[in-house]
Amino acid sequence: MSSIKIGRMAIGSYQTNCYFVYREDSKRAVVIDPADNGAQIYSALERNGFTVEAILLTHGHFDHIWGSNELREVSGAKIYALDEEKVLCEDVKNNLSVMVGRAYTVVPDEYVREGDVLTFDNMEFKVIATPGHTIGSCCYYVEKAGILISGDTLFQESTGRTDFPTGSMSSIVRSIREKLFILPDETKVYPGHGDSTTIAYEKKYNPFVAE
Repeated sequence: MSSIKIGRMAIGSYQTNCYFVYREDSKRAVVIDPADNGAQIYSALERNGFTVEAILLTHGHFDHIWGSNELREVSGAKIYALDEEKVLCEDVKNNLSVMVGRAYTVVPDEYVREGDVLTFDNMEFKVIATPGHTIGSCCYYVEKAGILISGDTLFQESTGRTDFPTGSMSSIVRSIREKLFILPDETKVYPGHGDSTTIAYEKKYNPFVAE
């Protein structure tokens, strides 16, 4: 069985991390958080021999979804998001897109639930609901590869902000402590912005979720 790899593109003025997870032998990529310019994401992947298998959203803020509809259109791949994030994905006020002058909504093909396991090209993505940054924020855990795509829930030595619609500081701290910090220490964490980290490092050095 070939190893699972992850790649990253930092996209847009907010430098949102758009990830693609794939097997080396097939290059059928699962794209997480197409932040903008979906056609350009598709072209960049295609030039390097990738096809798009699925599109996963960690949450519905504009800077994580602006490329979703276009990427779906050109690739034919389905979009997935946590069910409770419907109130952001489909609402221009809650997802803040109208506030920045570019109103945008996305209707995922499938809304998923906590604990669901999405399988694409023999890669399993476990859905971990992590409310706090938004009510329907989630992370995707690929256990076989030891990687967690954390969206804007957990950053290196920080957490996502909670002062936007449906945010809650107490919820995000609880989500991280009870759902992410129970993962193996060596789990590599890939956040929505900034550099990667590990569960072990964040348990030791993240001041926002210190016990």
